[in-house]
Amino acid sequence: MKKTMSLLLVCLLPLGAMAQGKVPAHPHIQFETTEGKIVLELEGRRAPITVRNFLRLIDSGYFNGTVFHRVIPGFMIQGGGYKQNLQLIETDDPIANESGNGLSNMRGTIAMARLDDPHTANAQFFINLADNRSLDPSPDRWGFTVFGYVIEGMDVVDAIARVRTGPGGQFSQDVPVAPVIIETASRVVYDD
Repeated sequence: MKKTMSLLLVCLLPLGAMAQGKVPAHPHIQFETTEGKIVLELEGRRAPITVRNFLRLIDSGYFNGTVFHRVIPGFMIQGGGYKQNLQLIETDDPIANESGNGLSNMRGTIAMARLDDPHTANAQFFINLADNRSLDPSPDRWGFTVFGYVIEGMDVVDAIARVRTGPGGQFSQDVPVAPVIIETASRVVYDD
C-alpha cells in the first residue's frame, strides 16, 4: 500500500506543476498562409504540455516564414520546421508524447510530428487530410499527439493538399514546388 501511494504521489506531482503554467483550455490560433487563413482550436486540457509548447512557439514568432514542407494528398500536410530554402530551424528540447489523451487523428485535426522515438516532437506539426487512426496509440506502441482541430479554413488545408509537389532540399518527394508559406502565426483574440 505504501509503495502504491508513493507511486501515486510521484505521478500526480507533474500535474500540479503543470497547473501552475495555466494552459488555456481552448485557445484559438491562426495561420495566415500564402493559400489563405487557417484557424485552429487547441485542446489545452487534453494535451497541456503540447499546447503550452505550441503557444510558446507562436508567441515567439517561431512559425512566421516557415513552410509546409511535406504534402501528401489523402494523408496530411506537414509544417513548422523549415524555412523557404528548406533549411531546418533549430528547436528547443523535445516534449513528452501525449498521444493517449483520447483525441484521434481524424480529418481536420492537428497533431505533432516526431521521429521514431515517441518523445521527439517539438515544433513540427501536421494537419490530417483524412481519418488516420493508424497514427493513434495502441497497446503496443505510442501514437502521434493530437492537440486540436481546424475550425475555419479546411478549404485552405485542402487547397494546400492539391499543390504540385516533387523533390526538394534533402527530401526525395512531397515538397511543394512553389513554397506554401506560413506568413504569420498568432493567437486569435475575440472581442466580447
